[in-house]
Amino acid sequence: MNWTAAVLLGVVQGLTEFLPVSSTAHLLLGARFLGFDDPGGLFTVMIQLGSILAIVWLYRAKIVRVLAGLTSDPEARHFVLMIGVAFVPAAIAGALFSDFVKRVLYTTPSVIAVSFIAGGIVMLVVERFRPRPTVLNADHTSLWRALGIGACQTLALVPGVSRSGATIVGAMLLGLDRPAAAEFSFFLAIPTLGAAFAHDLLKARHNLGAARAEEIAVGLVAAFIASALVIEPFLAVVRRRGFVPFAWYRIAAGAAILVALAAHWM
Repeated sequence: MNWTAAVLLGVVQGLTEFLPVSSTAHLLLGARFLGFDDPGGLFTVMIQLGSILAIVWLYRAKIVRVLAGLTSDPEARHFVLMIGVAFVPAAIAGALFSDFVKRVLYTTPSVIAVSFIAGGIVMLVVERFRPRPTVLNADHTSLWRALGIGACQTLALVPGVSRSGATIVGAMLLGLDRPAAAEFSFFLAIPTLGAAFAHDLLKARHNLGAARAEEIAVGLVAAFIASALVIEPFLAVVRRRGFVPFAWYRIAAGAAILVALAAHWM
């Protein structure tokens, strides 16, 4: 067992899951740097449950209100249907391509580097030329916009693209303002990451030894704490400065990875 690495990677997961910088890419690179063995990306996927639980905890009042109003409140039913519609494209893409992604793309740092840079450039372009926002509250997202955001989320199967980055950029292109786009991304994370966790747990249930389970549990707790601490500051940055700082970080990180690969440091 390597609890120190599990804690560090859990913190990385928690800090990056809801930022548009790709938590998966950071975890894969972090695991390489720490010499942490993660066959099939099992640890990487399963500790995301910590981030899901952080969202559920921070938005618990809203979630309880929505669930309680399903039989009587049209807005509550629209909210659930909206998130469900947005989840469908990722569910289909994950079922079709997740094994290939984990087997091939998870082990190719150049893919991460190019995805970092391309995603950063796209974010800069969208910040500059995005349409005027017409949706100021994530709850008021129409079903066709939700489906479009969900389609964008499928791009996040590629490590380095960023699930939150893809959904936020897609939402902004479809007329949501920055905070609404970020909140929609948070809520969409619940079924998306929950399904990924359940899928991997089901596949690994017979091979998940006690030591591996403990590493995952430690990383999960660290991810929960880090995610709970980062969400509010992230929204504050978004409201004040937008996504430009994250875009430049992505471009710099991608360039650094390419340099490391060219110099055979990685």
